Amino acid sequence: MAIWYTADTHFGHENIIRFCKRPFRSAGHMDDMLIANLWESVGPEDDLWILGDFAFGERAKDSAYVERIFLQLPGARQHLVVGNHDLAATLELPWDTVRHMVEIEDGRGVPNTLCHYPMITWNHARRGALQLFGHVHNQWQGSRNAVNVGVDQWNFCPVRITEIERRARKLAPNKHWGDVEHGSEPEG
Repeated sequence: MAIWYTADTHFGHENIIRFCKRPFRSAGHMDDMLIANLWESVGPEDDLWILGDFAFGERAKDSAYVERIFLQLPGARQHLVVGNHDLAATLELPWDTVRHMVEIEDGRGVPNTLCHYPMITWNHARRGALQLFGHVHNQWQGSRNAVNVGVDQWNFCPVRITEIERRARKLAPNKHWGDVEHGSEPEG
């Protein structure tokens, strides 16, 4: 079993293509490609964590539409970390878990914090726990210990913790880390 992460899929959202310069002809084309990319990675026994903004726009209000997209998701278990655009139709889907924030270990020996929004600090941050987020799309990859897992940062594909760790090591420390975590350098 593997654990996969993604965020900001914005299924059904025509304007996100223009806003984030996504390379799709339409929302339908984007939806199809995002689903295909998920299936290329996520195996039948895997967990899929979507860190917010599953769907957006008029289609996100349509229960039948969001259910049709949800039923195409791969993996044994699908989890939602609630984002600012997740409406009732999305929240009512049969997710295995729905949380605003969650900590999971994923083989690192310390629980990572998953939240839709980037944070300045979190539980176990001084011990090397990563914070995984979305929300900011293509505006910021993150920092040495907080990484954007959104589709706009990962070629519209989900990502595993090993890839996240590899990217984190290449990113600069958050310039505000010392303001909140005195005397410690983020691990990575």
